[in-house]
Amino acid sequence: MRPILCSAGSDAGQASISLRQHRLGWTDAKADGRKKPRNLDKKGPGSMADAEQSRRRVQSIEVGFRVLRVLRMAEGPLPLREIAARASMPPSKVHLYLVSFVREEMAYQDPQTGYYGLGTFAIQLGLAAIRQLDVVTLAADTLAELRDRTDCAIYLSLWGDRGPCIVAKADGTLQGAFSVRLGYILPVTTTATGLVFLAHLPRYETERAVNAQTVQEMGESLDQVRRDGYSSTVGMLNRNFAAIAAPVFDYSNRVAAAITLLGPADFMNRTRQKELCKLLLTATQGVSQRMGALATGQQGK
Repeated sequence: MRPILCSAGSDAGQASISLRQHRLGWTDAKADGRKKPRNLDKKGPGSMADAEQSRRRVQSIEVGFRVLRVLRMAEGPLPLREIAARASMPPSKVHLYLVSFVREEMAYQDPQTGYYGLGTFAIQLGLAAIRQLDVVTLAADTLAELRDRTDCAIYLSLWGDRGPCIVAKADGTLQGAFSVRLGYILPVTTTATGLVFLAHLPRYETERAVNAQTVQEMGESLDQVRRDGYSSTVGMLNRNFAAIAAPVFDYSNRVAAAITLLGPADFMNRTRQKELCKLLLTATQGVSQRMGALATGQQGK
């Protein structure tokens, strides 16, 4: 469409120019006669002052979470000065956050001792997060990433009445025609996946799949699995293949699943196995943290 021509001195022309400048985001800078974007004006909505204010708001939330993390890690209610010391913050500043948290029921103050603990809303928030947890969904990207980095087949297994059942997988390029189907129940005592579950599940949950006498006789090898953090086997599902499995823990630090890496035995030699174990453990620890488990080094604090 051709532009409408207006005389420079007419009101219509000035209005057209002003409207065009407004749409382009320019304002008149009378001091030097040049046009400047409105968002460079310090009083404008996109100014540096607004950006700085936005950063302060984010930092305020982050500082508040330092206080909440102290309450989460505590074994019981704590006095103000102890919370401040653990959060490395002045008591007066911590008190301001606690007043707001108490008001929103994120924290509570014991009327007898004056100590602070997590409140009812914190409990409700935690329970809501637990309800939304789905290990299969949370681990999906991890399976694909492990497959891409190792070229091996990656399996996610859950414990069932008869043993570990494969519920998700990412087939690799090294497995050839050998593949384990979804829904397959793995042998409990002879596979890396089964040994991971035996090492971490309570006896009453495994006794339907394997008798207590057998588990007792395997005590030393299961202790080794717990110490190493993973289990490895060679030639169990197929004589030409080796497997490494590691546990995924949930918010209660209870084993929720196992991730297993399966590849040709000659490919997974001793040197390469160390690298693969490191990748697998990093992956399972990441999924565990997303499931609410404490990070390594925080357990027992």
